[in-house]
Amino acid sequence: MSGEGEDSNGIIIARFSKAAIVMDENNDVHRCHLRPNLSHLVAGDRVLWQKNEQGGVVSTQLERQSEIKRPDVRGQLKAVAANVDLIVIVIAPEPEPFGNLIDRYLVAAYLAGIDTVIALNKSDLVATNKESRALLKRYETIGHTVIETGPDDQSTSALNDLLGDQTAVFVGQSGVGKSSMINRLIPDQELRVGALSESVLKGKHTTTTTEVFLRPEGGLIIDSPGIREFGLQHVAPEDVAPGFKEFHPYIDHCKYRDCRHLVEQGCAVLAALEAGSISKERYDSFVNIVKDIDTKSH
Repeated sequence: MSGEGEDSNGIIIARFSKAAIVMDENNDVHRCHLRPNLSHLVAGDRVLWQKNEQGGVVSTQLERQSEIKRPDVRGQLKAVAANVDLIVIVIAPEPEPFGNLIDRYLVAAYLAGIDTVIALNKSDLVATNKESRALLKRYETIGHTVIETGPDDQSTSALNDLLGDQTAVFVGQSGVGKSSMINRLIPDQELRVGALSESVLKGKHTTTTTEVFLRPEGGLIIDSPGIREFGLQHVAPEDVAPGFKEFHPYIDHCKYRDCRHLVEQGCAVLAALEAGSISKERYDSFVNIVKDIDTKSH
């Protein structure tokens, strides 16, 4: 690491009002003040910072490779995480998985330019709901990356290999076991941001809406309420179709350029649906999302 007064690379792992916890290149953490023009920094942001007697100061935000946004209370789009490489959409046999929720996550990920994995957790309970595995296979057939995981070491190792050194976000319904997945991947509780934050804040108890986990393999897991709840009300209805992977061969071949793929004559997506090239379940899910956006935008 560079000496005092010299710029060092770091990653924001927790944000407070005028300060942040920065992880340096050696995975050590530092409490840093933020320059006034950097108040928009979020977990995952890559920055330049300088060590000083108070800890440090963040001087520069580096360019974001990706960002996840959601509307704030005033309806303004705000980033909630940056430089995410992978969104892990977690489903389980219980609670019953809903394709439409998965599809909403996939649309949000596509628009953010972030890769996805659909993970069937609690795979040891598949016998209680065999449809959950069938649902996973349907997404695999479309071309999505899928994985089954459970309490056994082998599936945890496979998930670790899939994550590599990437920065990943876990999303999904409450009760699907995201926390237990994270605990299996990162058994050392000291790697949670709460513990990291308290160590650099000299024992003061700190609460933060975002939890960041450092994986022993070098990757990060970012978890935040803003990420778990992907609303699509800010998305334009015409931007939904590209988020459906199997629509891609057809959406540019409709008779009308502004085709909404709902009732239009000469719609190539509707023709593919009729021919069985697009499943009715996925098409109905697409219609549900578009109509929901239409309703909320009026």
